[in-house]
Order: sequence, then structure tokens, then C-alpha cells
Amino acid sequence: MASLNMEYYLPIMVMVLLQFIYSGMTLGTRIALVDGMSPRVFVVYRHAFATIFLVPIVYLSSRRNSASYSLNLKSFAWIFMNSLIGITLNQNLYFEGLYLSSSSIASAMSNLTPALTFVIAAFVGMEKVNIRSLRTIAKIIGTVICVSGAVSIALLKGPKLINAEKMHSKSIMGSDRNRLLGCVCLLGSSVAWSIWLILQVPAYKSHPNYLSLSAWMCLFATLQSAVVTLILERGDMNAWKMNSVLQFGCTLYAGIMGSALMFCLQAWCVTKRGPLFSAMFSPLLTVIVTVLAALFLHEQIYLGSLIGAIGVIIGLYIVLWGKAEEVINVKEKIDPKLMVDETKEVEIVINDLVEINCKIDLEKSNLDDESTLHR
Repeated sequence: MASLNMEYYLPIMVMVLLQFIYSGMTLGTRIALVDGMSPRVFVVYRHAFATIFLVPIVYLSSRRNSASYSLNLKSFAWIFMNSLIGITLNQNLYFEGLYLSSSSIASAMSNLTPALTFVIAAFVGMEKVNIRSLRTIAKIIGTVICVSGAVSIALLKGPKLINAEKMHSKSIMGSDRNRLLGCVCLLGSSVAWSIWLILQVPAYKSHPNYLSLSAWMCLFATLQSAVVTLILERGDMNAWKMNSVLQFGCTLYAGIMGSALMFCLQAWCVTKRGPLFSAMFSPLLTVIVTVLAALFLHEQIYLGSLIGAIGVIIGLYIVLWGKAEEVINVKEKIDPKLMVDETKEVEIVINDLVEINCKIDLEKSNLDDESTLHR
């Protein structure tokens, strides 16, 4: 009986742990950026650390696995595109938005991903839209609520909350203009993440090895981000310097804990309880980050932003309810033996883009749902 209880509660404990790990990464990144580190340089170093951590694991895994997956022109093109959109574009926009707005706003805006993925997947024909279905109506309504909540976060302020007078003098928040620009960047990041989730289907088909695929994506993202940084920083080599142990520690934590370890645990939870279970914990991240950011970073929390964040979370759960039936149908069609083999392949995959990830039904080229990983 004890073993059965542990088997039931262990995925829950792991998902809660993941939210705290990702919360630490979000707050640590915010501190490093405010400390003077360039968001673009942070992206480069983060994925460089992640690549260094992952390469030995990929090598050892390939020696134990007889199957080999060569990187041909087609798979190269898909991996390059996935890295460009899902990591380089997504991460640069996200961390720029995190720097310009706040940790709590960034974590709240990340809950938009399931709704945006539904819209994009429906637009390209990968998601069935039946207006006579209650589930489809729920997904549409949930999407509208999510987007409305995101707009409220960006545009509404209202009175300050949580000891605002004490926080005012210590606040590291920028101007209203920077806050709005940060929200726009975060919205763009969520769109890029949603597109990346859809592009995972052809990418995995061309290179059906999650571990190798993620390693190549991390390497490409490091090189792509380096080029972007060189262009935007205009050759300023001083921007590449880490000026404190704090910046180095936050970057290292984001690369190893926020990428490799996060996806390892996330993938395990998805295989145990499904993507819907994993996605349900993403609002917990928003709560943790909001509370810790107010306590330790003295970030100001406005009533308008709080209402918007609640709206995004409510919309998220409505969308997830609309997706629930599809998840059940897909899980019934999955071969248990295939699930075991897949789990072995995904032991430690690096993808910080799996905060609100999804388990993909490759045969039908259809998305099931997102789960969060933190970025």
C-alpha cells in the first residue's frame, strides 16, 4: 500500500519541485540581468553550458544504443529551424521581456502558450475545430480569456499591492513604457514557443532521437544566439564579460538545472501521468514567483496585473479541460512498449522549452498538450 501511495504522489512531488527549480531560475535570471548582464549574452552562455553538460550524456547513450541517427540535410534544416524559433528567438524575447517587466509578469505570460498553440495549430490544420463540440468551444473561450488576461497584464495597473509603500524605493521595475515593451516581448516569446511545439513534429520525424535532437538544438541555438548577440551588441566585447560570481552562478544554474535536469524530470512526469497533468502545475509557478519576487526582489505588484494573471490562469484551465478528452483518446492508442522505449531515450533531454510542453502523437501529427518547463 505504501509503494502504491508513493507511486501516486511521487509525480506530484516532482512537479512541485520543478516549479520551485524554475522559480529559482526565473528569479536568478532576473537578478543577473538587473546586475548588468546582457539578456542576449545570457542566452548564449546558458545554452553553451547546457550543451557542454549534455554532450557526454549523448555520447554514452549512443554507445549503449545500437541505433544511429545521422544528421542529413533534411534533419539539419528542421533542427536549425527549431533552434532558431524555439530557442534563439524565444529565449531572447523572453529574457528581454523579463528584464524590462518583472519576474511575476514573465511567469504569468508563459501560461499563454497552450492557448496560442491551439490557435496556431488550428490555423495550420493540425487541430480539429468543431464549433458544435463543447470541448472546442471551451478551447476557444479559454483562448479568448487567456489573451484578454495578457492584455490586462500589459495595459492595466491600478493600485499597488503587497506593502507597496515599502517596496517603492527599492523597486527595480522600469518605466511604464519599458513594462509595456517587456510584455510585448513576452507575448512574442510565447508565440515563438507555440510555433516551436508544432515544429517538433516534423523535426522528430526527420531525426527520431530525443536526446540527440535536443543536443543538436542546443548547439545550434548557442551558435545562432552568438551571432545575434554580436550583431545587436555591435561588437562590444565587454558585454560578454561576467562581472560577478552571481552572474556566473545564475547562468550555470539556468543551463544545467533550468534545462537538462528540468527536461529529464518533466519528461518522466509526462510519461507517468500524461501532458495534461504536467500542464496543470504551470500556474503554481506564477504564484511562487510572484510571492518570492515581492519578498526578495521588491517587485511591485499592481491590481490590474493580478487580475490579468488570474484571467490567464482561468483561461489556461478552460483550454486544458477542452484538451482533456483528446489526451485520453491519444493515451489509449499508445503502445505501452513504445512508451517504455521512449522513456529510455528521453532520460536527460535538454529543452527549456518544455514548461508547458506536450506529448506529441507523431503518427497523426497532432499536438496533445503543453507542459511547462521552464524556460
